[in-house]
Amino acid sequence: MIKPIPHDATGQPVARPIDPGVRIGHVHLKVADLDRALAFYCGVLGFELIQRYGTQAAFVSAGGYHHHIGLNTWESKGGSPPPPGTTGLYHVAILYPTRAALADALYRLVETGIPLQGASDHGVSEALYLSDPDGNGIELYVDRPQEQWPRTAEGELAMVTQRLDLKDLLAAREA
Repeated sequence: MIKPIPHDATGQPVARPIDPGVRIGHVHLKVADLDRALAFYCGVLGFELIQRYGTQAAFVSAGGYHHHIGLNTWESKGGSPPPPGTTGLYHVAILYPTRAALADALYRLVETGIPLQGASDHGVSEALYLSDPDGNGIELYVDRPQEQWPRTAEGELAMVTQRLDLKDLLAAREA
C-alpha cells in the first residue's frame, strides 16, 4: 500500500521534487514479432540495431547510446495488442533534436505508407502520432525553445492542441 503524501496546513501536498537532472533513459516494448518490429524501428524510423538476442530481444538506439528502445517477445511472441479500455502504455515519445530531423521522420513515414493517427502543434512542441506494428503508440516530436513556449498573463505554461501544418513541416526537411 502506498502511504499518502503529507500535506501542509493549507492542504497542499508537501513533496520533495525529483532531481531536475533525471531523464527517462529508455523504454522496453513487448512485441509479437521481433523482425517486424526491427523493420519498423530501424528500417523506417532509422534507429541503429545495437544488440540482438536471437528472436527474443533487441536493443536499438540513436547516436550509439547503449539503447533507447528495447524490443522483446518474452511474454508476447505472436500476441495481439491490448484491447481498448485496458491499462498500459499510451505512447512513447521520441524527441528529435531539430525540426528538420522531425521533417525527415515524417518523410520516412510518408514514403513507407505508414499512416499518422494525428499531428499536433502544442505550442511547446510539434508532434506526429502513430502506432508501431504491434499497436504501441508512438509520438515523434520536436520541442520549441523554452522562450517561445506560450504562457498565460501570469506566466504559467499554456499548452495547446492545434492542427500541425504537415506541408510546412516537410518543407523544413529541405531547408
